[in-house]
Amino acid sequence: MTSPAELERKVRQLDNDVQSIYEMLATIEATQKRQGNRLAEIATSQAEHGAKLDAILELLRGRQPE
Repeated sequence: MTSPAELERKVRQLDNDVQSIYEMLATIEATQKRQGNRLAEIATSQAEHGAKLDAILELLRGRQPE
């Protein structure tokens, strides 16, 4: 049979484990937000580059870019 002191120790350890998990989840969430922001920046930059390349192609084809 488990003594009250042993049971209390197990409860404290479980509480500590749960708190550690929440801290890890918060860290993961912050990392994913930063990565999402960076992906949005890259997508915007890629779209701008696409527009510039389209204009260059128009010039090479002998037409004025729109």
